Amino acid sequence: MTRVRRFLELAAPVDASVLIQGETGTGKTLLARHLHAASRRAEGPFVAVNCAAVPETLFESELFGHTRGAFTGAHADRTGLVAAATGGTLFLDEIGDLPPAQQAKLLSAVEDRHVRPVGGSAGFDVDFRLLSATCRALAGEGAGGRFRRDLYHRVAVLRVTLPPLRDRPDDIAPLARRFLDAAVRRHGLGERVLKPVARQRLEAHPWPGNVRQLAHVMEAAAILSPGTRVAPDLLDGLLQDDPPAPSPA
Repeated sequence: MTRVRRFLELAAPVDASVLIQGETGTGKTLLARHLHAASRRAEGPFVAVNCAAVPETLFESELFGHTRGAFTGAHADRTGLVAAATGGTLFLDEIGDLPPAQQAKLLSAVEDRHVRPVGGSAGFDVDFRLLSATCRALAGEGAGGRFRRDLYHRVAVLRVTLPPLRDRPDDIAPLARRFLDAAVRRHGLGERVLKPVARQRLEAHPWPGNVRQLAHVMEAAAILSPGTRVAPDLLDGLLQDDPPAPSPA
């Protein structure tokens, strides 16, 4: 994580595109928000798009906007998400899930910083910084033809990989404490503390859902704990359905 923090210091002040890689739940969106907040565009908008959630038929309309009457149901002009990010940051989460046709359309906007709304006769320039995130190995997928090489090189000028929580055992107890305290404040609960044996249970767990899973488990532990001390048996119950840690590559 020291390497990640150093990357944040170097990458935040510039406008180069950043690809954030890592398993689900490692904090890719949080890092993107930190990059925006520490950039010269911090006063501008931060527009996040979950690429996996945008239907292919609506991709152009969602990202580039549309004019009134462009298609059935287009009752008014609509500003696309790319234009909404002008002056700020466009964050494309799960960019690796974009189908090839959408990748081609995105490439044009990223290369030219120019978009044309669906149904529009003219386009306009846009000014945004591009941040992307993926849990997939896009470089390898480029070789396999599943992700365009030219788009990969545009979105991955700078790259950083967030390590899984199982590779950061020293971070687990401090993060658990922070999440436990946050849950206490959020739900108006009494004090909650972790027994030493409970901390050991957390540090030994593989955490397939990474930091996001730890946050949810600590929130549940804060709510379900019958007393001040969070017992290891309670954690065992919350973690019992998790699969084992993956084998090293």
